[in-house]
Amino acid sequence: MKSLRMRAALVSVLMLLALIGIWHAATVSGSAASPAAQLTPEQIEYMKMLGKDPGGEKKSEGFPTPAQMGATIVQQLSDPFYDNGPNDKGIAIQLAHSLGRVALGFLLATLVAVPLGFAIGMSPLLYKALDPFIQVLKPISPLAWMPLALYTIKDSSISGVFVIFICSVWPMLLNTAFGVASVRRDWLNVAATLEVSALRRAFLVILPAAAPTILTGMRISMGIAWLVIVAAEMLVGGTGIGYFVWNEWNNLSLTNVIFAILVIGVVGMLLDLAFASLQKVVTYVE
Repeated sequence: MKSLRMRAALVSVLMLLALIGIWHAATVSGSAASPAAQLTPEQIEYMKMLGKDPGGEKKSEGFPTPAQMGATIVQQLSDPFYDNGPNDKGIAIQLAHSLGRVALGFLLATLVAVPLGFAIGMSPLLYKALDPFIQVLKPISPLAWMPLALYTIKDSSISGVFVIFICSVWPMLLNTAFGVASVRRDWLNVAATLEVSALRRAFLVILPAAAPTILTGMRISMGIAWLVIVAAEMLVGGTGIGYFVWNEWNNLSLTNVIFAILVIGVVGMLLDLAFASLQKVVTYVE
């Protein structure tokens, strides 16, 4: 098993190096020629009529090279906590704002979804009564709630938390209900034979048995929440990693945009690994 992991890691490194090599070859060959040399005389004349100089210096000369990306990564990580005003904050500050919104919305969703999922899983009547509402609300895109949230709450940051709550609650609710309803009848019968109270049965029998399924719902919800917060922050602005991406795009800084995309991917991977580790801890292997 250890040998397999080492070989897989080696293949991953080789694939990464190959991608960087292809990236380097494509960007170096693309930036070697002058942009003006690739235009026809008619195109050059048209650009001059628009007030643009195709032969002049440009802020962005195409897709960045791996060397330029490396310099940007070093620059951003060397001082991630700087704060030069509303539109110029370090990547760590932007990331902290996003993680804070995700954590708060996810916590509120957990406080609602897990108890309600327990009730639905233990009560067929409640499940049938609430199922139409769940099936109608579940497919709605979380971002569709953003205009309504901004109108009623009138605060972009709290509206982002509300959107995270909405997108996180459904996977947790459904997985909790499924896990509770799937607990073995034998275990419940033993608890009934021993005359265990309903509260003790819920915490000592049902919760440990349903915990892996509940953690699966939480893991799915966290992945969706991290996707949604980036898009939400692009819409509402202010702070956050999503706003950082949009602001750097407006500044025509592709290196910072790609750097932020890499940060989003790495943070999302770490969050998923954390829930996967928790899932292994609560999973019983016969």
